[in-house]
Amino acid sequence: RVGLCVLCGLPAAGKSSLARALRRRVPQRLGWACAVFTYDDLIPPEAFDRQEAGPDGVSPLVPSWKRSRRELLECLERLLRALLALDPPPNPAPPAWERFVACCRQQGVPVGSLRTPGPLCCILDDNFYYRSMRHEVFQLARTYALSFCQLFVDCPVECCLQRNRLRSHPLPDQTIQLMATKIEMPDLKKNAWEQNSLILKSSDCTLEDNEQIINLLAAALENPVKPTEENTEQKEADRAICAASAVHQADQMCRRIISQTMKEAKDKKIPPRQMKSLAEELNRLKAEFLEDLRQGINLKPQVCIEHPCSDPAASAIASFQHDATNVVNKYVFK
Repeated sequence: RVGLCVLCGLPAAGKSSLARALRRRVPQRLGWACAVFTYDDLIPPEAFDRQEAGPDGVSPLVPSWKRSRRELLECLERLLRALLALDPPPNPAPPAWERFVACCRQQGVPVGSLRTPGPLCCILDDNFYYRSMRHEVFQLARTYALSFCQLFVDCPVECCLQRNRLRSHPLPDQTIQLMATKIEMPDLKKNAWEQNSLILKSSDCTLEDNEQIINLLAAALENPVKPTEENTEQKEADRAICAASAVHQADQMCRRIISQTMKEAKDKKIPPRQMKSLAEELNRLKAEFLEDLRQGINLKPQVCIEHPCSDPAASAIASFQHDATNVVNKYVFK
């Protein structure tokens, strides 16, 4: 039996400390093997470096850190298939596989055709600030009839900022503050798949002593996710596919808008140094716009007296074009 436990919350909320403590406590209390997969350790640091824009002034379609997250999910599925004595997926192993295997072996997790001698609890330690990120893990649990649960470490933003500043490699304050505005806590009432969740208040006491955590892990492992998809789950998957398609189309349109905007700015004789800054600002605007669009934030009907539009997606694109024009005007009228 294998269980997937998603550990989520803001940076410096106390997730990694809890994960390390649970790796000691779970074998002691429940007699299970326990492995921790910390995304910060498994995703190479260069994946978070700023990516240079291409010749057209547009950044790559998928940022490196997102590709790395996808690879980790593929690695996790390969591990699960090995533990369940199933054939590996037909596609080649992702580049992160060797690093993932090394992490498994360091923790005594067999990676091969042999089943684990007893239950195994896999703790995934990451921010998982969007619900969609956590749902991807739930889908794996459902596919292979595994247990699934979530531990959300709730910590005040100011406390996270203070802890972060004490780290050897702190994140910029703005990164944590932005994430705090976007993070989505588990909604036990609205989403059936989030029922096995605990929201933990981060404090000076050790969270691993919380008996509720052990009870949650035990209950989840005894009640794995049913592999059969209900209609509601299928509808959710269909909506996700439609949303992905809409975001892809919006990305293509944004790229064309940026390219045309850069051309117009060049025609207006904006200096090269300012052109570079303009490209960076437009790409940053595009990245924020697309991320909001993925979460449905921009898909709200907007009524314009001069140009009425009933299509929310088209309205959102119009809004982006309006924002892009405002950005250019800052450089034109300097």
